[in-house]
Amino acid sequence: MKNPAFAVALSAVLSTSFIATAQADKLDDIIGSGKLRCAVTLDFPPMGFRDAGNNPAGFDVDYCRDLAKILGVEAEVVETPFPDRIPALVSGRADVIVASTSDTLERAKTVGLTVPYFAFQMVVLTRDDTGINSFDDLKGKPVGNTSGTYEAIALEKDVKNWGTGTFRAYQSQNDTLLAVAQGHIDATVVTNTVAAATLKSGKYKNLKVAGNAPYVIDYVSLGAKRNEYGLLNYLNLFVNQQVRTGRYKELFVKWVGTEIPPTNLTVPQVYY
Repeated sequence: MKNPAFAVALSAVLSTSFIATAQADKLDDIIGSGKLRCAVTLDFPPMGFRDAGNNPAGFDVDYCRDLAKILGVEAEVVETPFPDRIPALVSGRADVIVASTSDTLERAKTVGLTVPYFAFQMVVLTRDDTGINSFDDLKGKPVGNTSGTYEAIALEKDVKNWGTGTFRAYQSQNDTLLAVAQGHIDATVVTNTVAAATLKSGKYKNLKVAGNAPYVIDYVSLGAKRNEYGLLNYLNLFVNQQVRTGRYKELFVKWVGTEIPPTNLTVPQVYY
């Protein structure tokens, strides 16, 4: 290039443009748009469901609304089945995942996950007439679970290791519960919160809880695109604020009740 001054000017313009692009952040986009789109699963009470008026409700719905309120934007709940949570985020249909998503290392290869905002203990849910009274009684039985969930992956793996019994996957939590109630399968493994809500509803009068499942506590995280560091940092701080202001406990009591204590979100000897 024959004009050094022009070259310097062009370089400065390009550098400024590059920096502006590099600094663009999803958090700014959300605030600028005036809307926060949350991928929420609405067949997973009490975390997410539709109320008597067919409106989204539950812990995850309120969590999304709390986040939107802090950001000063409107909350939009994007109804998303469990298997579609990550695709909804990656495709741009949702800005964040607020759908009880287990913080697995495999998922973290695709999306960014925050510190846990909720945690579940797994229990066995079965019918009164199956003779199942503990997790060990599941061996050799027809069992099933909701496709894509942490507990489905764990239960299917156990059935394969046992070498006896069968496993069936279902598209939704409601399908899984109905399969147990109608005798298509004898049992499933669900979170303590789902079990409590299911029995409380009175919809399935022949179901019971048959003890805990020997799975690790299921810590679940909010999700955002893996490269959105600004948004992920904000979400981590938001989770922290929800706990230390008492809002986490308030939502837990509202949607789960007082019979089941909130599971501690810290991991002993790891982080506090």
